[in-house]
Amino acid sequence: MSGEEEENAAELKIGDEFLKAKCLMNCEVAIILHHKYEQLQQTSDDPMNQVSQVFEKSLQYVKRFSRYKNPDAVRQVREILSRYQLAEFELCVLGNLCPETVEEAIAMVPSIKVLLYLFTAQCFPRVHCSVVTSAQSFCRFLS
Repeated sequence: MSGEEEENAAELKIGDEFLKAKCLMNCEVAIILHHKYEQLQQTSDDPMNQVSQVFEKSLQYVKRFSRYKNPDAVRQVREILSRYQLAEFELCVLGNLCPETVEEAIAMVPSIKVLLYLFTAQCFPRVHCSVVTSAQSFCRFLS
């Protein structure tokens, strides 16, 4: 992204390095950190000596804010959201926050308005549907 352009997440102007980065949902980070924690426990007589306070707080945080606990559910959420050509950060925001309505989803990730428009064009090519109607269909699709 050139220095002249201003970053704007609503329009997916977030920089090439960020657009290409692999993002993880909190639940994915929780699985990784929990696995590492278990490894540390197995390799040490006193596991608390091996775990830093930052590691422990990070693990507590992602566990607390992880909507999905089951590894199969975590994989399924990523698989379902990946079908919609979302940018990585869009996928993770939606996966982490689990908006209940279209309005909430758009408020959290304004750039998905374009995706909703494309979804409408693909699914309802001969019917004039409002963006709200197609957005509701889209959210039901994501559920």
